[in-house]
Amino acid sequence: MTPLRVMIIDDEPLASERLGDLLARIDGVELVATFQSGAEAIEQVPGVRPDLILIDIEMPKIDGFDFVDALAKQGWLDAASAPCICFVTAYPQFASAAFETGALDFLCKPVRLGRLERTIARARTALAQRAALDRLHELTRQLDALRETRAPTVEPSLWVHQRGQMVRIAIETLDRVQAEGEYVRLHVRDQSFLLRGSISAIAERLAGHGFVRIHRSTVINHARLSAIQSSRAGVKAVLADGAALPVGRKYRAIVRDLQDRGGEQPGGPLAPGN
Repeated sequence: MTPLRVMIIDDEPLASERLGDLLARIDGVELVATFQSGAEAIEQVPGVRPDLILIDIEMPKIDGFDFVDALAKQGWLDAASAPCICFVTAYPQFASAAFETGALDFLCKPVRLGRLERTIARARTALAQRAALDRLHELTRQLDALRETRAPTVEPSLWVHQRGQMVRIAIETLDRVQAEGEYVRLHVRDQSFLLRGSISAIAERLAGHGFVRIHRSTVINHARLSAIQSSRAGVKAVLADGAALPVGRKYRAIVRDLQDRGGEQPGGPLAPGN
């Protein structure tokens, strides 16, 4: 049996690792590439030539729908080389709309082995029938409808591994994120969760959702910012839960801007502190 070549595109490393582990348990499947960016993946598809692409919908800059749109415009695609597309996401509301399009399948996180095996079987059938290209073209015609299905009901979130299960954390519930080695720690009220990745990557992802970076190792939800304390020892940002976090020198102008516009922030006026 010729191995089915699979590519994974997901900006959450933990989600990619889980999919990779599941694929390794299925006979006749080869994971040929994993990307955290749709922009990077689209450049590599011609060289990798995957049979099946498992792609997250919600990603920064180029999301899953944008990726499909760009892929369909590739001049090298033909009936023999077009990959099947399977969306992988945390939002089941997409499923009914996706199945009416050219998407091969639609997997909800956390993905289960048995469900992924059915996706692999569908991909083999579509490839044998040389139907992948037709599916891709049909999918691109339905992208606008899929985008309308997504907005505005999707609540941005992160998935983390906690005690043997995948836990979904709504981004709006985050108080702060702090670097911790090769991980970042997500603080949600009196709980915290570890997520593999860099503070720079998470800062970029959260930037459009009301978060600001105040230190090379700290990102805060500015809706939780309640005070700014200045002293000879430096500047600290105080959050609603009482956490007093140091502000890096290069980020002090950003914090002062938040203070100047304090009445406009979701968290209300900021007390300047002493």
